[in-house]
Amino acid sequence: MQNSCTLCGRVTKRGTTEHHLIPRTCHSNKWFKKRFTREQMRATIAVCRDCHKGVHRLIPDEKELGRYFNTVAQLLAHEEVGKMVAWMRKQK
Repeated sequence: MQNSCTLCGRVTKRGTTEHHLIPRTCHSNKWFKKRFTREQMRATIAVCRDCHKGVHRLIPDEKELGRYFNTVAQLLAHEEVGKMVAWMRKQK
């Protein structure tokens, strides 16, 4: 069974990868430990490889990604990510 991408909704031959909403590099950081539960830190979404690469390319700072874009809604609200996802939805 192939999973669809949480962001663009596409089902690709290569399947999906897990994207940590709070990057693993931030898990030992005191700021994150104070504000998020262990479950929140471990939360992932299934995304296609194109969306996964795009998110990390458009938001390269992992602390910024974890602080301000740690939900699907926040990711989609990011202007450039939103544009990328809208374009991806039109692709096969």
